[in-house]
Amino acid sequence: MAERVTQQHLLTVEEYLKLEESATVRHEYVDGMIHAMVGATRRHNQIAINIVARLWNAARGGDCRVYASDVKVQAADDAIYYYPDVMVACGPEDDDPLVEHEPCLIVEVTSPSTETTDRREKAFTYRRIPSLKAYLIVDQNRRWVERHFRDANGEWHQGGLSDEGELPIPCPEMKLSLDDIYEGL
Repeated sequence: MAERVTQQHLLTVEEYLKLEESATVRHEYVDGMIHAMVGATRRHNQIAINIVARLWNAARGGDCRVYASDVKVQAADDAIYYYPDVMVACGPEDDDPLVEHEPCLIVEVTSPSTETTDRREKAFTYRRIPSLKAYLIVDQNRRWVERHFRDANGEWHQGGLSDEGELPIPCPEMKLSLDDIYEGL
């Protein structure tokens, strides 16, 4: 029996952005394909809120802005748009109210359905954002954070932290402990 193939229309960036303006479900966009975002668990949400709270408190009064899951990041030459769980941008804001173009920190909290994408596709794509200084992948089921960070020479490095300890955060400049991240869990 022959495989039945259905042709899917690839959306342009403009069509995707127009669709997202009125969509009741958020979608990520990768090279013409859209992917619906699913709901998060309470544990996933608590971890993201803990991180946002610490970053927001450290950023108060400065030039950094902290976003939680509803602001898109444009990654890789207009061809990819994601909704990071947490994102920080510093410096002047541009005119686009829906998309951050120059983040310095991105955090993804893993879930069973996104872990592979967070660790492979997004890690590769986010590292191509010139303004990005660090990318954190936070495991929602155990105390583990994978940190990708750019050094002063622009080279990327990777490390992990489990059980206890602190992670240096470049923007706003601070330390984020595993106790902070997993508080209440």
